[in-house]
Amino acid sequence: MGEKTMKQENYNLVLLQLEALLDETGNALSNLSNASALLRGILPNSVYVGFYLYDGEKLVLGPFQGGVSCVNIALGKGVCGESAEKRETIIVGDVTKHQNYIACDSQARSEIVVPMTKNGALIGVLDLDSHLVDDYDKIDKDYLEKFVTILVNKTNWYFDQFTLKNEAEK
Repeated sequence: MGEKTMKQENYNLVLLQLEALLDETGNALSNLSNASALLRGILPNSVYVGFYLYDGEKLVLGPFQGGVSCVNIALGKGVCGESAEKRETIIVGDVTKHQNYIACDSQARSEIVVPMTKNGALIGVLDLDSHLVDDYDKIDKDYLEKFVTILVNKTNWYFDQFTLKNEAEK
């Protein structure tokens, strides 16, 4: 079996596992935590798998697997901020050659960031870093975008800052 086919089969299995794993209550913290652990388990080259959540002004570190990471990222800054601002998946083959890269982990060599949106609103991003150069490709992009779609649709985003602000104003 070719490497490409094996990668696709692993991702198909992960999508099925994600569907079964997500908390039936849609709890965001539980779902994001399990989702990052699930991806870290199947992507052995990853040094970081996690989420940054949009608080209405910036991206804030959410549940993740890996070493310590940046806490706040402005929209447009770094690969995460760029992906969030453009609302598009970004693959960086070699982070040392990417002008807008923010170094959080010295082991990271390549990165993929997938935006998370619902009804046009930004929720955050899924961020993955690998210790290998050029570790992410179109297969990763396609499957991680499907992964994010399932996760976003099966999660209640009631904790966002906008809801909290509105509740506080009542």
